[in-house]
Amino acid sequence: MKRMHIHVAVEDLNDSIRFYRAMFGNMEPTVLKSDYCKWELSDPAVNFAISQRGAKPGVDHIGIQVETDAELEEMNARFIAAKLRVQEQTETTCCYAKSDKAWTIDPQGVAWETFRTLEAAPVYGESRDRAREHAQLTTACCAPAESIVTIRSTA
Repeated sequence: MKRMHIHVAVEDLNDSIRFYRAMFGNMEPTVLKSDYCKWELSDPAVNFAISQRGAKPGVDHIGIQVETDAELEEMNARFIAAKLRVQEQTETTCCYAKSDKAWTIDPQGVAWETFRTLEAAPVYGESRDRAREHAQLTTACCAPAESIVTIRSTA
């Protein structure tokens, strides 16, 4: 099963938690940290996260969460077929989870990720802003770094 992922940067985490709890029928978060909160909902099927980590408020990134390596390969094959520029990451720690993922940016500049969560992590991971400062593709968290590499070719 694939699940839509949306991550919104917020100014006030507590106010936002109250708002989204109400929006999702008083459903309790799946993950709740001092700077981050996530709901993995089945109706609607969405992994919805909010964080207060210094990013500009608004939609931070959007993604498709998958459950298997085969589903991740299928999603990444779509990038290959479209000849999109992407950044691949394996066993990266981001948003209190270790994941395999690939990032791309849509024509409007919105970051999109496809990812498979491998396990929970005790730390958020390196911030996106710090990764950009260091210009290191492999350490970006929760959005691709400024430069993006082309995904492998099937040809």
